[in-house]
Amino acid sequence: MMGRQEVGQVPLFYAFNLEDHVPANHLLRRIDQFLDLGELHRHLAPHYSHTGRPSVDPALLIRMLIVGYCFGIRSERRLCEEVHLNLAYRWFCRLGLEDAVPDHSTFSKNRHGRFRNSDTLRFVFEKVLERCLAEGLVGGEGFAIDASVIKADANRQRGVPGSDASWDRESSLTRPVREYLEALDAAEEARKPPKNVSLTDPAAQWTAAPGGPAFYAYSTNYLIDTKAGVILDVEATPAHRTNEVNATKVMVDRVEERFEIKPTHLIGDTAYGTAEMLGWMVDEKAIEPHVPVWDKAERKDGSLGRSDFRWEAEADEYRCPQGKPLRSTGKPTADDTLIYRSSVYDCAGCELKSRCCPNTTHRKIARQVNESARDVARQLASTPRYARSRRHRKKVEMLFAHLKRILRLDRLRLRGLKGARDEFLLAATAQNLRRMAAWLMPKGPEAGIAVPI
Repeated sequence: MMGRQEVGQVPLFYAFNLEDHVPANHLLRRIDQFLDLGELHRHLAPHYSHTGRPSVDPALLIRMLIVGYCFGIRSERRLCEEVHLNLAYRWFCRLGLEDAVPDHSTFSKNRHGRFRNSDTLRFVFEKVLERCLAEGLVGGEGFAIDASVIKADANRQRGVPGSDASWDRESSLTRPVREYLEALDAAEEARKPPKNVSLTDPAAQWTAAPGGPAFYAYSTNYLIDTKAGVILDVEATPAHRTNEVNATKVMVDRVEERFEIKPTHLIGDTAYGTAEMLGWMVDEKAIEPHVPVWDKAERKDGSLGRSDFRWEAEADEYRCPQGKPLRSTGKPTADDTLIYRSSVYDCAGCELKSRCCPNTTHRKIARQVNESARDVARQLASTPRYARSRRHRKKVEMLFAHLKRILRLDRLRLRGLKGARDEFLLAATAQNLRRMAAWLMPKGPEAGIAVPI
């Protein structure tokens, strides 16, 4: 028969244990095994006063932020509401049923104040990375690098040409504008004004890199270990190729300095195959460049390309298919290029002239100062380990897809380069925690209740 819920007298006491109501295989229960914030208070101690009213526990704020980024809840107001209602969130944040949830304004005050001044979010990221290292998820041999464009919180219609951008420094300026102007003042040399500048977030880059209409954006740069796809470092830059490539050097050096890990090979796409970057990898860091060479010298019209000329390192010259030399004066051009020229007399009666230099009196070949490093990359491109590396590069692309689709970070909420750095660090921390939960915690019959990793 049909049952009915009886409404009786409300009991005076409840026997309720929050621990019993969080499923054993819940994502947060698995993540909690690997999140240790025991050193957070010591890290932040210099930034708090020894007197006065006690503040909200910073460990509580960090745990709430991790909940938000793990489940794609990026509105701090909504995050406070969800933690108030969700038992699993309360359990992870060490809140009992009777404990009050901090106000959403507390996050802004701490994020722009103590957390940013003490680099707390990077501290938490590196503590999680240390746990990944301790659990054996980092091989330390192959690293992969890539960047992904994330839209800035800036209206694409509210921009001005870079040469027209100006602010009254005597008036009250927003935080992103102040940070942008301070960065300009601190720059060692003046830079060319950008094509378009946002008045609300001037550090964001006007870009159409993903295709389609241009918009303001930042790039999140990931350096990952290819063994388990653990993120070793993350760096926020304007969405510009030069900034992304330069961020690679910063991250590789930082990982080597802080964790004493240097890869045997570095995997990247063609954007990282410039002569300068390859020279840095091969000559300075002794890292194998598993990167396609950025090369525009090869011809596609059937005429003789540079690969048809033999390089003689000892003689410092090229040899054409007919065995004639091409020599240089030894003085590089402004872009660190040496020009090797053949003799006009050798080319005049050559039977291959129509295929080699039909419109000039002699043949010229440009050789980068770092051409030897480019040759190393070209030789590696034909090896089996290079083919394996191209498959491993997909791991970083999968992390970007996870970042945008599961963590819902396809548009920033915080403005300025520092705001982008905060968001990217929190997202990378959440991804590493989820990675450990997926690789190290056994999944039982209740696995279906956990959010996909």
